[in-house]
Amino acid sequence: MAAAWTGYLLDGFDFVLITLVLTEIAEEFGLSGVEAASLVSGAFITRWLGGALLGALGDRYGRKPAMIASISLYSLGTFACGFAWGYGSLFTARLLIGMGMAGEYSASATYVLESWPARLRNRASGFLISGFSAGSVLAAELYQWVVPRWGWRWMFWIGVLPVLLALWLRRALPEAAEWHARVGERAAAGAARPNPFRALFTGRRRAALNIALTAAAGAALFCVFTPVGAGAVPWLSAVAAGALLAFGAQLGGRRSWILYVSLMITVFCAFLYSWPIQALLPTYLKTELGYRPAHVADVMFYAGFGTMAGCVLAGFVGDRIGTRRAYACTLLASLAFVFPVFAVRDSLVWLGVLLFCLLALSQGISGILPKYIAGHFPTESRAASLGFVYNTGALGGAVAPVLGARLAEGMPLGRALAVLTFGLTLVVILLVGFGVPSRLARLTDGAPDHDHLVPDPSPAATGGGLEPDAG
Repeated sequence: MAAAWTGYLLDGFDFVLITLVLTEIAEEFGLSGVEAASLVSGAFITRWLGGALLGALGDRYGRKPAMIASISLYSLGTFACGFAWGYGSLFTARLLIGMGMAGEYSASATYVLESWPARLRNRASGFLISGFSAGSVLAAELYQWVVPRWGWRWMFWIGVLPVLLALWLRRALPEAAEWHARVGERAAAGAARPNPFRALFTGRRRAALNIALTAAAGAALFCVFTPVGAGAVPWLSAVAAGALLAFGAQLGGRRSWILYVSLMITVFCAFLYSWPIQALLPTYLKTELGYRPAHVADVMFYAGFGTMAGCVLAGFVGDRIGTRRAYACTLLASLAFVFPVFAVRDSLVWLGVLLFCLLALSQGISGILPKYIAGHFPTESRAASLGFVYNTGALGGAVAPVLGARLAEGMPLGRALAVLTFGLTLVVILLVGFGVPSRLARLTDGAPDHDHLVPDPSPAATGGGLEPDAG
């Protein structure tokens, strides 16, 4: 847990740097608001590919090698951002960060979930994801000290330090016990190591088609989130969505394709409600409220610490009343704080307190999202499935800042962020609270719900009699 949590902390540090220095970068490179927001989106474009590839690496060769590769990728991508000479070079480096971050999510989450007792796995998930928020707090504190003295580039150069963690992980950590045991069973039975992508490359024609779909999805997403695709965004978005849905349907197969697709949509909506604030809050504070860097760092500290505390709380609540029920109830409570946050103008303290409460309840609940998703998949394909489903849905995080910037062209940025957060939170409450993915999956599978992270479901393990999927 300590090693994976530290990886998440440094992952969060590297990933949120761009949101803190977005105004400085936009000023130096002469970027519009939408162009600047697309730099945040850039890291999401390659997440679906990184999550799938590095997740498959984790399923086939172990969780630890996938963690090491992921940490190295996002560290080197962050370091490269410090040498950017313009919009294009910075955007390209963000693509590398996205691939590494996606792999870190799937590898570390499966590593920890498979190492903790089944009855404590919501807690394990919440503790782990809190590391990302701790990284954002650390980044905010360094921002107020580093940027006024040395400039924004030094923030990215500091971000290469996680490579040292990767070197330590290579020598110090054992493999995840559950994965190791399952691979041993397969070897004893004479079966090959897991290959989650076998369905995509069975037959020459299907392999060629899926390679073409990969190229089409990557090109379409790049054009959508850069000026290259101006004027054709709806068509390009349809191409990308069609290709990614086709991958999900093939990976799920005839019996589980609807489960993959519905989980992707659920995660997409979750990112749409959470990432407008995560990506554009520093911009809102500096432009609409006129806060100085030190004040921005103070507010970001409240926000990050609130999310971190919420992740830990979500783990305990999830183990107590069930994953699904905890998710829906906590999000419902968060709605009371959305509009008050953006109504505060002149009180730094009240803004910090309200943000702490909002993010503890709304974004903190994402601490048990790995548990919620991973429980739908068996050990042999868990990392690749979690990596693909989560990181494809994470494209909502790419859409969110651009959508927020677009809405802000016709209304104040604060109001745009509040509208997006409130509306999409309601959608996620309905999807998770009513167990829509599992209910739809029963239409094609017909099998009863089963949480693969709870080998022996019981009323005690599932939160007082809820079905296994909810626990």
